[in-house]
Amino acid sequence: MTVVEPFGLSVRGQALEADVQTGLAAVEAGLLKATKSEVPFITEAAQHLVRAGGKRFRPLLVMLAAQFGDPYAPGIVPAAVVVELTHLATLYHDDVMDEAEVRRGVDSANARWGNSAAVLTGDFLFARASHIVADLGPEAVRIQAEAFERLVTGQILETAGPRDGRDPVDHYLDVIGGKTGSLIAVSGRFGAMMSGADEAVVDILTQYGERLGVAFQLADDVLDIGSDTHESGKTPGTDLREGVATLPVLLLRAQAEAHGLPDDLALVELLDDDLADDARLAEVLRRLRAHPALEQARRDTVRYAEEARSTLTPLPECYAKSALVELCDAVVHRAG
Repeated sequence: MTVVEPFGLSVRGQALEADVQTGLAAVEAGLLKATKSEVPFITEAAQHLVRAGGKRFRPLLVMLAAQFGDPYAPGIVPAAVVVELTHLATLYHDDVMDEAEVRRGVDSANARWGNSAAVLTGDFLFARASHIVADLGPEAVRIQAEAFERLVTGQILETAGPRDGRDPVDHYLDVIGGKTGSLIAVSGRFGAMMSGADEAVVDILTQYGERLGVAFQLADDVLDIGSDTHESGKTPGTDLREGVATLPVLLLRAQAEAHGLPDDLALVELLDDDLADDARLAEVLRRLRAHPALEQARRDTVRYAEEARSTLTPLPECYAKSALVELCDAVVHRAG
C-alpha cells in the first residue's frame, strides 16, 4: 500500500500503485514540458504554480478512471495534463479577480508580476491545453470546450449573483457545479474514455466526478470556518475576509431572513462589517462554528459525497473502485 495525494489517499494493489505513481510522474513531466516557452519570462511565469505543487486531484482521477479500460493507452497522460493545465489557468485568473496575494504557499502571479502578466499567463496555459487536446481527437476537443464554457459560466454567475427571486443556495450550487464540478467530471470522463472503457462506464465516472467536485468545494467551505490552520493547512476565515459567500454563510443568511432571530441578525451584521480586523474575524468564526448553518453545510457535503459513491455501484469490484470510494470518504473527512 502506498499513499498519494490528495488527502493521503491510500492505493492498494501493486499494479494499481505502480500505474498511479508512474502516471502522475509522467503528468508532472508533461506539465513542465507544456509550460516551457522560448521566452524565458513566459516559462518562469507559467511554471510558477506548477513548481509550487498541489494535490494533482484531477490527474489522479484520470489515472483511476483509466483502470476501467486499458490504463496504458497513449491518450491518458496527455488528457491528465490537459485537465491540470486548465485548472492551473483558472487559478491565475481567479487570483486576479480575487486580488489574492498568496497561492499554494508562494506569491501569487499577480502579486509578483502584476495583473496583466497573470491574466496572459493563464491564457497561455489555456492555449497549451488546447494544443494538447487537439491531438486527442475532435470528441476530446468538444468535451474540453464544453467544460471550459461551464467554467466561465460558473464564474460569470458568481460575479453576477442570483437573479431576482432565485434561491441564493441553488444559485451557489450552480456556480460550483460549473467552476469545480465540471472539470473534475471531465477528469473522470477523459480517463475512462481514453482507456477505451465502455460508454456506460464513461457516463458513470463522469457523473461521479461531477458530484465529487461539488462535495470537494463544499468541504472547502466548511474548512474555511470549522478548521484550524494546524489541522487543514488553510488559514481559517480566508473566504469570509474576502467576502466570498460560501454555503455556511448563505445558509445563515437564509435562516436569518426566514426567522429573524436576534442572534442570527447580529451575526449577519458582523459578516457585513469589515473583517480585516483580526478580533472581529475571530468573533465571527466563533459564532459560525456554533451555528446550525455550519452543521447543515457538513450534511450537504456528505450528501454529495454519498451521491458520488452511489454512482459507482454498477462498476466491478476492484482496487480502482475502492480508491474512488475512498476519495468520497476523504472529502467527507475533510469536512469533519
